[in-house]
Amino acid sequence: MNSMTKSMRIIHRYLGFFLAGIFMIYALSGIVLIYRDSDFLKQERQVKKQIKTELQSSELGQVLGMRQLKVEKEEGNLIYFEGGVYNKTTGSADYKVKELPFILNKMTQIHKSQSKDPLFFLNVFFGVSLVFFIISAFWMFTPKTAIFKKGLYFTLGGFVLALILFFV
Repeated sequence: MNSMTKSMRIIHRYLGFFLAGIFMIYALSGIVLIYRDSDFLKQERQVKKQIKTELQSSELGQVLGMRQLKVEKEEGNLIYFEGGVYNKTTGSADYKVKELPFILNKMTQIHKSQSKDPLFFLNVFFGVSLVFFIISAFWMFTPKTAIFKKGLYFTLGGFVLALILFFV
């Protein structure tokens, strides 16, 4: 075994052990995020918030942080929307939100982090590590062996499947 192959195998092994926990977090949060458009695993919570008075129905969703707020009706000073009501005179908003439990919410926030988040570099490190795992996997077996050649067919199959899913 040459030194490059040996080094790749050793780094692949210990980096894999080191990243096992974050692999699990990303896998679970990715599965949970698939269902983000449903109420799967979400818990309902009542919110009472004091906000600016005299808001128009078009401004209400932005102020409450609800992107898809749909006003159901307006009666006098009250604006009714799905799961809540806003009083224009007092600025009182009383509504229900559905959220993931604390731990699952934190896991999905890690999964969805952006460059402005304080720990974004951990996600960059994780992404670079995944690329390394892809590349180093090809050093696990000697290229002349049947298992390596079969592995290339599986790689091609996975790549084709990814392309099909990408364009469907």
